[in-house]
Amino acid sequence: MSMSVDVSPAAARCCARCQGPLEPGDLRCAVCGLAAPQDRGPAPPPVQVLRCTECGAAVAYSAEAQAPKCRFCGAVTRLEQPVDPIDQADWLLPFGVPPAQADQALRRWMSTLGFFRPSDLSQAATVEGLRPIWWAGWLVNADAVVSWTADSNAGARRSAWAPHAGQTQLPFRSLLVSASRGLSLDEARELAPRFRLDQVVPVAQRTQQQLGPGDAVLEQFDAQRSAARKIVSERIAAAAEEALKQSVIPGSTFRNVHVAVLLRALETRRVALPSYVLAYRYEGRSYRAVVHGQDASCVTGTAPIAWGKVALVVVGALALIAIVVAALALTRAG
Repeated sequence: MSMSVDVSPAAARCCARCQGPLEPGDLRCAVCGLAAPQDRGPAPPPVQVLRCTECGAAVAYSAEAQAPKCRFCGAVTRLEQPVDPIDQADWLLPFGVPPAQADQALRRWMSTLGFFRPSDLSQAATVEGLRPIWWAGWLVNADAVVSWTADSNAGARRSAWAPHAGQTQLPFRSLLVSASRGLSLDEARELAPRFRLDQVVPVAQRTQQQLGPGDAVLEQFDAQRSAARKIVSERIAAAAEEALKQSVIPGSTFRNVHVAVLLRALETRRVALPSYVLAYRYEGRSYRAVVHGQDASCVTGTAPIAWGKVALVVVGALALIAIVVAALALTRAG
């Protein structure tokens, strides 16, 4: 998405070594890792969260929730009062998909999974739980120096490939990076491109207008951005590779693209992202799918494999190989 969102912190300190901006609560600089000076302001009020005993995800606690099962994996949750401060989301994206449409999206997804899935999956599967949740993510702005090497078809002459290398400065605006413990990185990557970031609202307005189903909960940011430098850096490196292919590396086809990113500045804001986590059962086994909260056409998850179809294809392939071998043997004998 080309749209840029202002993610500059309201009040920023700077790292003593690299001058990168420090955000409230940072234990280390997110750019160079230098320990941040302690903030001697008033301590944040203690909070309580519901922590999953299996996947470790934490969601906001409310007395009405009464320690339900985990919204992500269905395991037991327990009430916890963390010692370290828990960061809160700054912004929130509203749900655009109602629960009934999410259920329909799951059924459509099941029917398009391909030959090696059960033919009756969409009819026989039973939805056990449809859980709306705002999962945790960072909106990232960064400036970086990117060094790169690659092979491309530019200047290849007699060979198919020619080597190239260089260094360039690239800005990155409104990159969405997962901070969720409940969703896998692969699930978050599938969902991220479809969010409409122009619809963000301050999270304080959540109580002033209906932005989602009444039972939707907020995942907590119990992973600080300074502790997630690897995840943020990998996301920036992937975005840098795509930007280099589009406008920097000469040629139209590429291979062996390698990038090294040196961050000059990194600013983030915490955003809560809407999705539905659906648990469903097929032939006695449970599976999970995630439906995008703003685009029902985007669904990701796990599904059963029709091993009978797999065996049929394997037997057919082996039979075909046997026929070919027999034909070759007869040809040689003749």
